[in-house]
Amino acid sequence: QVQLVESGGGLVQAGGSLRLSCAASGRTFSNYAMGWFRQAPGKEREFVAVMDWSGRSTSYADSVKGRFTISRDNPRNTVYLKMNSLKPEDTAVYYCAARSGPSYSDDGNRYPYWGHGTQVTVSS
Repeated sequence: QVQLVESGGGLVQAGGSLRLSCAASGRTFSNYAMGWFRQAPGKEREFVAVMDWSGRSTSYADSVKGRFTISRDNPRNTVYLKMNSLKPEDTAVYYCAARSGPSYSDDGNRYPYWGHGTQVTVSS
């Protein structure tokens, strides 16, 4: 089992930036593909960005492509989401997720491990 704790959320103006962090513990972090997902009020959870266990392969939702960057630091057991050019529609609770094995998925149902989430609010 792996435990995940997100941090770095907050209130930012449109056009601003934030970097989210997700600290993992419990198992060998480098054995897990990682993902970021988000859920806005009244909406379903959606895929944001995912990365394989090596960090060499990534995938992004079209809505964030070119603005968000996922990265990982395996020795530090941490995955990051750098968010630039934030828009009000990016407002959501952002969740970090992990799945055992090398390959990522953009389907949140394929991730058994989840953090509690961190709130990101973008004001216009």
